Amino acid sequence: MHKKRLIDGWQHYTGGLGGVWEVWRADKLNNHYNVPWHQVQLPHSYNGLDVMDPDSTYYQGEGWYRTRLSLQNPYPEGRTLLHFEGAGQKTDVYVYTEKIASHLGGYDEFTVDITEAAAGNQLERYEGQVPLAICCNNSRDLETIPSDANDFHAYGGVYRYLNLVYVPAVSIEDMHIAAQCHGLAEGGEKGSLDVQLSLYAPQFANENIAIDIIVKAPDQNIAASVHWEGKQWEGMKSIAQIELDEIMRWSTEQPRLYEVEVRLASQYGETARTVRTGFRTFEFVKKGPFLLNGERLLLQGTHRHEDFAGVGPAMTEAMITEEMRVIKEMGVNFIRLGHYQQSRIVLELCDELGILVWEEIPWSRGGLGGEGYRQQCIDMLRAMITQHRNHPSVILWGLGNENDWECDFDYFDQEDIRRFMKRLHDLSHEIDPTRKTVIRRCDFCKDIVDVYSPSIWAGWYRGIYTDYENSCKQAADEVNSFFHAEWGADNVARRHVEEPYTGFQMIDSGGGSTDERDGDYLLTGGEPRVSRDGDWSETYFCDMIDWYLSAQQRMDWMTGAAQWAFKDFATPVRPDSPIPYLNMKGVVERDLTKKEAYYVFQSYWSKRLMARIYGHSMSVRYGQEGQARTVKVYSNAATVELFCNGVSLGKRNRNSEDFPAAGLRWEVNFQPGENVLKAVAERDGQIVSDELSFVYQTESWGKPVQLQLEIERVSADRHVVYVKAYDEHGVFCPVAANFIRFSAAGDGKLIDNLGTVGGSRLVQLASGRASIAVEPGGAPGAYIPVEHFFTAGGPAITAREQDTRKQLRTTIVSAACEGMETAFVTIKEQL
Repeated sequence: MHKKRLIDGWQHYTGGLGGVWEVWRADKLNNHYNVPWHQVQLPHSYNGLDVMDPDSTYYQGEGWYRTRLSLQNPYPEGRTLLHFEGAGQKTDVYVYTEKIASHLGGYDEFTVDITEAAAGNQLERYEGQVPLAICCNNSRDLETIPSDANDFHAYGGVYRYLNLVYVPAVSIEDMHIAAQCHGLAEGGEKGSLDVQLSLYAPQFANENIAIDIIVKAPDQNIAASVHWEGKQWEGMKSIAQIELDEIMRWSTEQPRLYEVEVRLASQYGETARTVRTGFRTFEFVKKGPFLLNGERLLLQGTHRHEDFAGVGPAMTEAMITEEMRVIKEMGVNFIRLGHYQQSRIVLELCDELGILVWEEIPWSRGGLGGEGYRQQCIDMLRAMITQHRNHPSVILWGLGNENDWECDFDYFDQEDIRRFMKRLHDLSHEIDPTRKTVIRRCDFCKDIVDVYSPSIWAGWYRGIYTDYENSCKQAADEVNSFFHAEWGADNVARRHVEEPYTGFQMIDSGGGSTDERDGDYLLTGGEPRVSRDGDWSETYFCDMIDWYLSAQQRMDWMTGAAQWAFKDFATPVRPDSPIPYLNMKGVVERDLTKKEAYYVFQSYWSKRLMARIYGHSMSVRYGQEGQARTVKVYSNAATVELFCNGVSLGKRNRNSEDFPAAGLRWEVNFQPGENVLKAVAERDGQIVSDELSFVYQTESWGKPVQLQLEIERVSADRHVVYVKAYDEHGVFCPVAANFIRFSAAGDGKLIDNLGTVGGSRLVQLASGRASIAVEPGGAPGAYIPVEHFFTAGGPAITAREQDTRKQLRTTIVSAACEGMETAFVTIKEQL
């Protein structure tokens, strides 16, 4: 098999066409014919930026891709395939104007055979190249999943890798390796591998084939080899049962992987495929904890959406690898992939890093549609399981999410949903009897699945975070296997407060009612709740996490929990967030910039010694002179010593029952102006330290009424503009949270629509500050006369500046806020 990623050489057009001929007719007419194609690389989504546009909803419709392939299949009578790792949401594939295939579903893999079509379309004008067109369509259709009521986007585009694959006329289509542990025996623990194959040979039958199987242990030594000869077959067939002595188990601490290589030879050539697998056992103890390889493991989890600043879901392998590395370094041993089948790269990394997986299909909210809707659910469940069942990291197949949330149809039949959920449950066990089924938040189906997660949002959507432990215990008593998926709070990166939200007296916490209900995510209406009435600060978020993690350590019966979600992510249902259209519950920003919460998790979960003084992005602390302020250090060390301005404030011993910060906190009197804090942490003779500086402001402030801008040049082609809010006396307002709108005119452009606090043109102030990146030469077009872009009321322009305008790149950046005078700053770059 020869495989190549098709990354370069693509052109894209966002919009509908009159038909596929319109993709190519400009070639015949020798002009562009008004279709503005532009160069792109795959993976690519045409919603990479518009999902975070604060002034409009994201585009849903057709997006076209075209390229010309130079095919050189090395196999006589070989097959030429296109292997899509994922494209959204409906995909049509054309060779020239001939439709070769269609696929429904934005998240599973599919393969298209273009052998005959490519051979028949070697047109003269393309000089032997094969014209390939792909139409993706993410238009809304109530009879498809996912629902547009979901808290995530249905992205469009070829947003995972597309591969050109050459195989012989007889090749391996699919490969399943079932690994089983057989327990201890003389000489070590034994295990077995059941090697199952299906073949791809659309034009040939009953051919003689030879198969060689080589098994490599985690140390890369050959553990077994098998030779098989016979006739080809149809369907999936077990061709070898391989017994192994002294197997090495896969675990979250030691993710040992075996490699199984299968080489198939026939008169048409040889091909090979390699699958990695692992030996492990797991159990959800009835009414009890989770066991991995017979030992209790508290599942310490988070969630992942396929979403990233600037590209949406179109993440490269390097980007995915970095994200998963940062997740693992937080101390995670479990992840829920919400709410759809994700890239094979993610699963491979979970295998390598030792992260257990819950993966699910996108039957999420909306209700239950007709036969086509149900068939898509079935098809996507079957695809997810068959495509990812070789991964030892996977333990749970998710059948749905929030299926009690009705909105897409004028009917809602709980019994019908129960029957269909049971159908999916049975199908999952039929395809893969080795894993468990799971759903989240659909109480009327919780008796159907193997593992259930209710909705518990203590301290955010309902109740207060001190309700957490009781809420979990009550929910666990109602099911055989309880897991807590989704908990957390929205938090604006770089927003800090000296006194986090404490208005708990206004919130009903009676009876342990902490389940999220429809509409609780809205910022208006309904009952009092922290999500509506709180400060959305990192400070509150860290306190909540601290309480939850401490409680989870005490709950020796608990299987585990997963915080929602690792990254801030784009969503169509939150236009009124501090960054519009952003779910801000991440412990990192949408570009992986770490928030303070990341280190709270590390202090409980990470094995590597660490220490973090809270507030690295809190450049100004405030209070009265002589007023004690709390300093928190998050660390997994036994002892931490704090220094302020070089003076030791004493040591504290870590105690996870001493909230907050596990007892690692000090009440400190800061000096007005500059202060420096240093923490020195020690454990078993190892020492780490952390240091930060800030200004302590003792001046009181009033209502913010003015803005001030500053410029910092961060690279040859990028500046950052900072805005700060001040009151009428020029005193900085460190708790200002007004919405700020940035705009630019001239030669440059804002680097915005990224969904980060430093990459959004409409954003709430975080602790009185906001920023935006600017590319001075990034605006399209040529020279623009100064009078066209200098706003009335802006800075004065001298005659000399106008005379030299053609030798400068000049950009005017403004920051505006309702009730305040607009502020301007000029960026000038010599050409």
